[in-house]
Amino acid sequence: MKETKTTNPELIQLISLLKKESREKQAAIWLDIAEYLSKTRSQRISVNLSTLNRNTKRSEVVVVPGKLLGSGSIDHAVTVAAFSASQKAKDKLVAAKSKYLSIPELLEKNPQGANVRIIR
Repeated sequence: MKETKTTNPELIQLISLLKKESREKQAAIWLDIAEYLSKTRSQRISVNLSTLNRNTKRSEVVVVPGKLLGSGSIDHAVTVAAFSASQKAKDKLVAAKSKYLSIPELLEKNPQGANVRIIR
């Protein structure tokens, strides 16, 4: 069976950056996120805002190693980092006074990955 690999250059660069930072900073969370992102597109994680609302607390920092979708609502402020997000999800996060970051932005702000949860 032919092995499938991603051809998205942005994703390939992000995966290698996460693996490098994991080795250098000895932060296993970045390696875990890289492994989730390495999966095929059909296996990659997509999370709705309603799931985020149920599984997070106020002021928590979470990573979605895939796509953040806008179904549902969120009623508390959180910081969310994801590989991609729908425009509807971004708008709802702004309305809830939450913050949306890309994964490289979160990596830059928190290189050790302290107090970061992976939502899948």
